[in-house]
Amino acid sequence: MKNKILQFTDVKLIYHTKRGETTAAEHLDFSVHEGEFVAIIGPSGCGKTTLLSLAAGLLKPSEGSVTSQGSFGYMLQKDELFPWRTIEKNVFLPLEVKKINTEEHRKRVRNLAEKYGLGDFLSSYPAQLSGGMRQRAALIRTLATDPDILLLDEPFSALDYQTRLNVCDDVSSIIRSEGKTALLVTHDISEAISLSDRILVLSQRPAKIAYEHEMNFNSNIPLKRRESEKFSEWFELLWKELNV
Repeated sequence: MKNKILQFTDVKLIYHTKRGETTAAEHLDFSVHEGEFVAIIGPSGCGKTTLLSLAAGLLKPSEGSVTSQGSFGYMLQKDELFPWRTIEKNVFLPLEVKKINTEEHRKRVRNLAEKYGLGDFLSSYPAQLSGGMRQRAALIRTLATDPDILLLDEPFSALDYQTRLNVCDDVSSIIRSEGKTALLVTHDISEAISLSDRILVLSQRPAKIAYEHEMNFNSNIPLKRRESEKFSEWFELLWKELNV
């Protein structure tokens, strides 16, 4: 097993409002290892995205600790590409924000874009691209600063079903080819099964890890996993766990 790159240790998160305190999560204990793809699923409103905010340090735990051994890239539900910037200018944006917009870094990002099928579209604008291509551009932008851990917040939810399947394959291939660690939040059981090495199932709020599963497929390719006999077995089990 590779080194732990992200560790939640007995994490509790309490929100303070005018109405009082709300416990959003408690007793969160889990780790993510280098190069691992972990999916988080749970009932609606249980606080799945809260875990990403805690991981990235956007929220501080009320109790316990969150420690990481690397930098983060955050991929949102929508591509959030700026319509007035070309695809090239969009994927360079993190370099500008981090003040590392050098030719060396730009060359690396261009190479990524070319490697993953965006080379011919760098001078195009977002409106000229399909939803799937836009999401691929969003992932290249997330990879621009070479983060160690990718936080994926339902990155396919805005796409239609057919596009989602194709983009799912694309994103999985890119993340695994680049050797990145990924933590995915999704409401889609099928997505979690087809993409991840391990699935964490959250309880109702206050969220804690109710179940944890290692995926036992022979392939990491999402489409091949969906065609496997094991797929429906996993789906049925996870569906039951989410609806206890």
